[in-house]
Amino acid sequence: VQLVESGGGLAQPGGSLRLSCAASGFSFSSYGMGWFRQASGKEREFVAGINWSGAGTYSANSVKGRFTISRDNAKNTLYLQMTNLKPEDTALYYCAKSLYKMVGRTGTGYDYWGQGTQVTVSS
Repeated sequence: VQLVESGGGLAQPGGSLRLSCAASGFSFSSYGMGWFRQASGKEREFVAGINWSGAGTYSANSVKGRFTISRDNAKNTLYLQMTNLKPEDTALYYCAKSLYKMVGRTGTGYDYWGQGTQVTVSS
């Protein structure tokens, strides 16, 4: 299993970024996927999850209405569209593969993570 994130960088408050996660080494369309983040000095936290088909998604309250998770099973790629970014969104963002087709709201049940892409929100 290989998960490679991209699209991070520096954004101003109120700005947008789109993260991508290229997946390989497993049947991408058979598993739920998720995004997590870890800010410096803090524990990793669940950001958003999406079911195998893309029909069901869950987001943490801290990003609800601002971040949108999506997937393209034909391209084996997971996305996170981030809008109205805030300084508290600054973190290393990871994509992760679920153990299951369906994902839940708690961010549990994931078995592989990528190396992460840094997002910094600052003026």
